[in-house]
Amino acid sequence: MHPLIPTRSHLLLLLVVAVILSIHGPPSSSANEYDDCGRLFECGSIRVGYPFWRSNRPKHCGYPDFRLTCPAANVTLLSIFSEDYRVLKIDEDAGTMDAVRNEYRTDVCLDGQTQPKNTTIQQSGLFTNTSDTEDLRLFYSCNSQLGATLPNHFNCSPSINYYFTQAQIASYRNLPPGANVIEILLGSCAQNVLVPVFKTQAILLQSATMTALPIANVITAVSTGFRSSWNATIKAQCDRCLTQNSTNRCGFSTTRELKSSPNRNLIIGISAAVVGLLIIFVIFLSIYKREAIIFWNKEKTEEFDVEAFIRNYTSFAPKRYTHSHVKKMTNSFTNVIGKGGFGCVYKGTLPDGRLVAVKVLKESKHNGEDFINEVASMGRTSHVNIVTLVGFCYERNKRALIYDFMSNGSLDKFIFNQEDGNTTRCLNWKTLYEIALGVARGLEYLHRGCNTRILHFDIKPQNILLDKDFCPKISDFGLAKLWLNKESIVSMMGARGTAGYISPEVFSRNFGGVSHKSDVYSYGMLVLEMVGGRRNIDPRVSHTSEIYFPFWICEDVDLGKDLRVLGVR
Repeated sequence: MHPLIPTRSHLLLLLVVAVILSIHGPPSSSANEYDDCGRLFECGSIRVGYPFWRSNRPKHCGYPDFRLTCPAANVTLLSIFSEDYRVLKIDEDAGTMDAVRNEYRTDVCLDGQTQPKNTTIQQSGLFTNTSDTEDLRLFYSCNSQLGATLPNHFNCSPSINYYFTQAQIASYRNLPPGANVIEILLGSCAQNVLVPVFKTQAILLQSATMTALPIANVITAVSTGFRSSWNATIKAQCDRCLTQNSTNRCGFSTTRELKSSPNRNLIIGISAAVVGLLIIFVIFLSIYKREAIIFWNKEKTEEFDVEAFIRNYTSFAPKRYTHSHVKKMTNSFTNVIGKGGFGCVYKGTLPDGRLVAVKVLKESKHNGEDFINEVASMGRTSHVNIVTLVGFCYERNKRALIYDFMSNGSLDKFIFNQEDGNTTRCLNWKTLYEIALGVARGLEYLHRGCNTRILHFDIKPQNILLDKDFCPKISDFGLAKLWLNKESIVSMMGARGTAGYISPEVFSRNFGGVSHKSDVYSYGMLVLEMVGGRRNIDPRVSHTSEIYFPFWICEDVDLGKDLRVLGVR
């Protein structure tokens, strides 16, 4: 048993405990901590609920800035930006509040010590004055020489003061400076302040005689208050919450502005269903835990092998690219130029304009052996007849090898008839000879020219690439093996290569030990195909004796037949 995997009995015990806790959780759990928020509360003469709250209720039952205080039986105050407002009425359905500045509740005259301040309730972002509210501007401590020459004045001994409604101010706006009363007052009065009032009260003040007005009229207009609506988002969120379920409760959370407290029975039902699904899942997981452990270990070992190689051989390893870079250079893998059992090959372009072929590998087997082999082998090579490995990508299961682009593709396209019925693109004898000679030089370099000799084990026409001048390049080192010692025989587990090109000793030790001669055998089969213009193993021929091309040639040579008559070029 793996030490990190608990037994099935332990898992079931933990799940039973989880069920008990989910059903019989503490009273302060999120399942019922908002239940009390559904009840209205009284503060002064006001009876209200969310978004308002008071000190004797939990903070999460209201919006933080909507805290009401109740200093007396019939007094309800709301403080915004350090300004106290006497709350006169709250309409929860409409989302509106009637209030008055507390210092103007009974008087509009200042005591000489108080600095008047504009009403800032709209600047809080929490409230907006409704359409039946407008601002009244009060002017204090004005020049006594103005006296009764200006309208709308009221006395606050010993100073003379003035008031003007919003409509009156607008009517003076376009008058010349000498006739603009507002301009005169702004220059002659020490203080002025904006106080919101109901429009009905403003109209009454406006219709009064344009001379001295009893101060009681101004006090009545201001103390009647004004109307504002609180933030529409706050109200809309709560309305939506209550619409979803009549048992929901609105509250405030530090992580979410609004929180709903659904029905307790619903919570229990959902919890039981979730726990039941978890039990089924864990039982399934415990049955297959051994397979999961093996798979996990295999994945970790594979990742370790590849990363360890990259760290240990950075001196000769080509440039490493990220998967996003590979995706960009191939234009999101749009131009496919080849497919095989290994994956797909795409045409791409490096940032410097250099054309490349990007081989994107399928999921690797044997701990990424093919991937490591190719990077390790080609990172050690530098020869005109070996394709250049420009770079590679390794991000767990995303792996790619980036080569120089060979414009003429692979050799098989020039020596075999195509499967679609098109005839082969024939090469002249001189070119075929140069290609065969180039491949031989490449193999000689791998076997003798490298500091660490390399056996390819997969020489075939598909792995011989041709550049624009038909110079051959040996490619695909996925099955290659590094030959680190000077012994002539290579130790190897299992056969590797492609049928028709594998030397006998590779798949059967009865024929002797595996060595560099195995590549020479594959090279001979390659040359035979180049000369004959057909595959070594061809199931399409009419006689079974002709399926294996080398046997067919040997038989005909023994019989003294003319090879040209047989189709050999």
